[in-house]
Amino acid sequence: MKVLIALFVVVFVDVVASQCVCNSMKWAKCDGDPCKCTLQFTDAIQQTIDCTTLIPKCYLMKAEVYRAKKNMSTRSLGGKPAETAFVDNDGIYDPVCENDGKFKAVQCNNTEECWCVNSAGVRRSDKGDKNIKCEPVETYWVRLELKHKEAAVPLDATKLKTGIENAMLQRYKLDKKFVSEVKYDKDGRLIVVDIKKDIGARVPDLSLMTYYMEKDVKVLPLFKDEKAFEVSVEGGTVSMENILVYYVDEKAPTFTMKKLTGGIIAVIVVVSLIVLAGLLVLFFLARRQKAQYSKAQAREMETMS
Repeated sequence: MKVLIALFVVVFVDVVASQCVCNSMKWAKCDGDPCKCTLQFTDAIQQTIDCTTLIPKCYLMKAEVYRAKKNMSTRSLGGKPAETAFVDNDGIYDPVCENDGKFKAVQCNNTEECWCVNSAGVRRSDKGDKNIKCEPVETYWVRLELKHKEAAVPLDATKLKTGIENAMLQRYKLDKKFVSEVKYDKDGRLIVVDIKKDIGARVPDLSLMTYYMEKDVKVLPLFKDEKAFEVSVEGGTVSMENILVYYVDEKAPTFTMKKLTGGIIAVIVVVSLIVLAGLLVLFFLARRQKAQYSKAQAREMETMS
C-alpha cells in the first residue's frame, strides 16, 4: 500500500511539474505550486514574468544580453509609412526597464553614452552623455514588411489579409481591429502590414508583437513549442523568409545631421550638388530662351518698320 501511495505522489508531482511551463518564453525557468516563472537577467537577478501573455520586450532584451554573455543559446537579432518613420539600426543592447517591463526613456547600455528611446526601446535621438533629457514617447504605428517564401499558386490579397489578422490574433493576441491595412505585391512576394492604435492609447504595447515576430521570422521563435510563424490562406500555409519593421511615434524623432556617418553625408552632399547643377542648367536654358525670344521680337519689329 505504501508503495502505491509513493507511486501516486511521484506521478502527481510529475503532472504538476509538466503543467508548470511558460509557453510564451522558452528561456523561462518555472517551478513551484502555484507555478512561478522567471527570466534570468544577471547571475543574481531573476525577473518574475507573466506567461499568460507576451513578455515585455525590455525583459526579453535583458535576458538575451545575459544569455549572449554566458554563451547560452540565443539568436542575433514597402518603404516608410510616414516621413517620421524609422527602423532599429542599433540592434540589441542591455536596457534599463521600469518595474512593469517598459523601457526607461533614457538608455545607456552600461556606458557613459546615452540616448532616448521610444516605447519599443528603439533609439529615436542622437547619442549624448548621461545628462541627456528624454521624455516617454509612445509608438502608435508599426509597418511590417514581410517577404513570403515561394508559394505554389498566387495568393488572393483579400484572403491573405484575413489570414494575417487571424495569425496575429492567435499567435500574438493582437485584436484584429489594430490591423489597419494589408497590401500585397505578388510579383515581389511582399506583404505590407500596417498595425495602428489611436494616438494617446497605451495599449496594446506594439513592441511585444514586433519583437516576437522578428524572432519568429529571422531566426527561431521565442515560444516554448518553437512552432514557425505561418499564415493560413485558402487551406494552405504561407511561411515568411524576411521582415523589416518601421516605427512611427506620437512625436517625431530628433536625429540630426551631426551623427550621420561619413558615407551617408557624402551621399547627401552628392545628391545636393546634382540637384543644384540641374537647377543651374534649367536657369541658363530659360535665360537663353528668353534672350532668343527677345532677339526674334526685335527682328520682327525691324521688319515691320
